[in-house]
Amino acid sequence: MHPMTKEGESLLREELKRLKNEERPKIIDAIATAREFGDLKENAEYHAAKEQQALNESRIKDIEAKLSH
Repeated sequence: MHPMTKEGESLLREELKRLKNEERPKIIDAIATAREFGDLKENAEYHAAKEQQALNESRIKDIEAKLSH
């Protein structure tokens, strides 16, 4: 269980909304742009965008878990 204040809950909900509605689309665009550069094995932009996507999705899952308890 994650005890939290109403303010803490509100901040987490705002962060979750931003991650889903702002960050996620930016990362998807970055991945699409990086794919256009060609070979994905040596594409630093692609790998950076995929890493950012993993971090973003991990944070989304973490916040959703905290809010669900």
